Amino acid sequence: MNADERRIIDSRPFQRLRFIHQLALTWLVYPGATHKRLEHCLGVMDLAGRVFDVLTRAENRRTNGRLSDVFITADPRDPKHQYWRQVVRLGALCHDLGHIPFSHGAESLLPPGQHHENLSLAVIRSPLMRELFEHLPVRADDVAKVAVGPEKWKSASFSPWEELMSDIVTGDAFGVDRIDYLLRDSLHSGVAYGRFDHHRLIDSLRILWDEEQQKAVIGIERGAIHAAEAMQLARYYMFEQLYYHRVRLALDVHLRAYLRMFLNGAYPTDLDGHLRLTDAHVLAQMQDDAANEAAEGHALASRILDRRFFRLLYDRRPEDLNANLQAVELVYAAATSEFGAERVIRETNIDPAKPESALPKPFRFAVERDDGTVVSSLQVSQILSRLPKAVYDIVFVAPEIQQQASQWLRSNLRGILGTEETS
Repeated sequence: MNADERRIIDSRPFQRLRFIHQLALTWLVYPGATHKRLEHCLGVMDLAGRVFDVLTRAENRRTNGRLSDVFITADPRDPKHQYWRQVVRLGALCHDLGHIPFSHGAESLLPPGQHHENLSLAVIRSPLMRELFEHLPVRADDVAKVAVGPEKWKSASFSPWEELMSDIVTGDAFGVDRIDYLLRDSLHSGVAYGRFDHHRLIDSLRILWDEEQQKAVIGIERGAIHAAEAMQLARYYMFEQLYYHRVRLALDVHLRAYLRMFLNGAYPTDLDGHLRLTDAHVLAQMQDDAANEAAEGHALASRILDRRFFRLLYDRRPEDLNANLQAVELVYAAATSEFGAERVIRETNIDPAKPESALPKPFRFAVERDDGTVVSSLQVSQILSRLPKAVYDIVFVAPEIQQQASQWLRSNLRGILGTEETS
């Protein structure tokens, strides 16, 4: 790490990440999960540099001369090589500067069509950050492209080389953002699900020519297919066991409601407003509200801090779904009618308008076989095409009625689902 990188790390936008939890309120479920966005971004920067070094070696490019004019030289002494290595590291370092308090746990409070990447772009391209980048010197827009990628910055024009560089950080298959958060979240939460051989995976990355997409992509050698499978399995298990843990999901519901009240319904998207807000501000107010019964946010704050969060009543069960695909919806409607809407909530990541969103999507990336041919991962792996999508669809009830509601559901479930036997 050079002096100019340290200057960026010492800047106000980056140091703010010391006060943004990586996993929102997950530390109320897994006590060790108190890590912050700052250390994650440092880890992503380190991994991005490693991946860049692997991919830019001449022997690791398999494009048969295609687009060779847009690629930089493999010589690390070349100024262009040094420039893009710096850009990739900084893009990785700055990719999360736009996260709002509690990270993804409250991102739905952003204006429609907005996401934290919009705020990351605004911060990276701000006068403050541009001035810091000029000392290196690198262009802020190059850093921004690597940080957010073409999917999130649709108005920008990306060259084939810029797409590859952004894929190092943001890629679905081998993006170092994903590699770091799986390993780091697994470590701090104390679960083993997120571990995989990332050293083997990174060392086997290659720039390959994808005939189907007609472009250069980041892929792997055939020998690393099991490491790639392990990463995708790790991601699936982490969602099932950690990110979609039912208590964490219930806490997210209360957190969103509290933040909506705290922010008067909308998150400030101006730069100064964004940089002022951290988890610490929210938690300080939440503690005051929990202690003051007259406070507007008392009920919501006490749900979180006094562990009076909503409890599980019903979640999707294969046997019930086989009998009635609307099982969760029916239970939610019946429970709401029985106990009142204020004491029953439904939390799901399944879009009812798009039922296909719950179906697994085959995970595809390029693989170079031993004979030099490049094929889809789905032709090589027997696992990736069968990997299910992590989904949740849960009905929660207020803890004051949990026992009563559970007894009611046991007595009435068959009738609610329309599967009750008649004599």
